[in-house]
Amino acid sequence: MRMRKKKHTEKRLAACGALVVTGPAENKGRWREVFSEVGGTEKRLELEIGCGKGAFILAMAKRYPETLFVAVEYCREAMLLAVEKIAAEGLKNVLFVNCDAALLAEYFAEGEVDKIYLNFSDPWPKSRHAKRRLTAPSFLEVYGRILGEGGCIRQKTDNVLLFESSLESYAACGWRCEDVCRDLHASPWAEDNILTEYEITFSGKGLTINAVTAYKP
Repeated sequence: MRMRKKKHTEKRLAACGALVVTGPAENKGRWREVFSEVGGTEKRLELEIGCGKGAFILAMAKRYPETLFVAVEYCREAMLLAVEKIAAEGLKNVLFVNCDAALLAEYFAEGEVDKIYLNFSDPWPKSRHAKRRLTAPSFLEVYGRILGEGGCIRQKTDNVLLFESSLESYAACGWRCEDVCRDLHASPWAEDNILTEYEITFSGKGLTINAVTAYKP
C-alpha cells in the first residue's frame, strides 16, 4: 500500500538537522568517521534496509548505543516518520539515507558494514518480479560487497513465498544460513526479538513470522 503524502515533508526533514545524509556517496569508506559525536571509529556499523516508520531502528539504537546504524528507506514519507522518532529521542547513533538498495555499493565501501537487517521487505509475489526481491542474487551481490568478513543478513518476514525464495537464493549464491526459524515468536530467539510495525500487525492477525541469519560467502 502506497503511503499518503505528508504535509511539509521537506521542511520537517530539515528540522531534524543532519540525521538525513543528502550526499551518501561522499561518506563511502568513512561512515564511522561521520558519527564523530559518538566516537564511531572502532564501532560496529549496521544497516536496516527498508526502515519504514522507524520502530525497529529506534529500539535497536536505544538497546545498542555503542553500535552505529544507517537506516535506508526508499519512501521519503515513511522515512520522515522514522527520522522524527530518532530526533525526538535525541539519539546520535542513527543516520538515514533515502535511496534504492541496489545503489548501496555506491555509498558504502567494500567490507565497511558489519550487519544488514531486512525486515518485512516487499515480497514481490509475481514470478516476473522475482528480481526485485531484496534477496534476489543481484542484491546479494551488492550486500556481499559492502559486508565485511563474517558479515551477515538478519531477515524477518511473514511471507512464506518470500522466505522460501530467499533461502533458495542464499543457497544458490553460497551464503550460509543459520537460525532458520518458521515461527519466531514461539522460538528461543523470541525473547531478544525487537518488533517492527508490520510484525505487530501481522502477528496480531495470527500469522507466523519467519526468520534467518545468512552469512556472506
